[in-house]
Amino acid sequence: MARRKKPKLAVWKFASCDGCQLSLLDCEDELLAVAGAVEIANFPEASSAVAKGPYDLSLVEGSITTSHDAERIHQIRRASKHLVTIGACATAGGIQALRNFKDVESFVAAVYATPAYIDTLKTSTPISHHVRVDFELRGCPIDKGQLVDVIAAFLGGRRPVTPAHSVCVECKLSGTVCVMVARGTPCLGPITHAGCGAICPAYDRGCYGCFGPAETCNTASLTTHWSELGVNREDTVRALRTFNAWSDEFRKETGGD
Repeated sequence: MARRKKPKLAVWKFASCDGCQLSLLDCEDELLAVAGAVEIANFPEASSAVAKGPYDLSLVEGSITTSHDAERIHQIRRASKHLVTIGACATAGGIQALRNFKDVESFVAAVYATPAYIDTLKTSTPISHHVRVDFELRGCPIDKGQLVDVIAAFLGGRRPVTPAHSVCVECKLSGTVCVMVARGTPCLGPITHAGCGAICPAYDRGCYGCFGPAETCNTASLTTHWSELGVNREDTVRALRTFNAWSDEFRKETGGD
């Protein structure tokens, strides 16, 4: 009887800090199960061994910041049956997307002795701005439990089960007192996608929006409430322009169009 081949899993990196790839390595016991179920065909963080495509599932970390990146992501898309973006860089341009609001050429001229050597795009953009994406996994970094579920879902032919609600629901489920209602602490929880376990409010801090905009979020209403709490417009814009600055909802609210 012919032995069934394992599905090929590939992990790719673009402009990023590697944190989301490391989340996969941090799965520990779960990683052993993943490694047993798939052939890890391309994962530079874990091994120098590389197997040629096509790949059944590609996990892509990082944003597109150079013309070479823009070409390479199309090559990866063509070689992948399913493509999943992981983390804020891949889904919303990442912290490096802050450059999208400024003049990149002035930065290059100020930092580099020979600016002509620098080949970069004027913007840092999500993978979905360049190729079709089958699923986006939010977070900075992503949640390893969600990552394992996403891998299992695509290998099993089902839709991943990730929460669609906001961080506020996670606070309620864990019994955490609302820091904004009880203490007047500015918090992005009402407009932020769940997935982190509401870590910051549990430590009496407002949510920083690491997981990006929730499925349906009213950014205008929240920023109005923040102004009532005494937060000025400059600080509000700074809060929204962090990990997910180039996401549609946060960008529009900060005047990025």
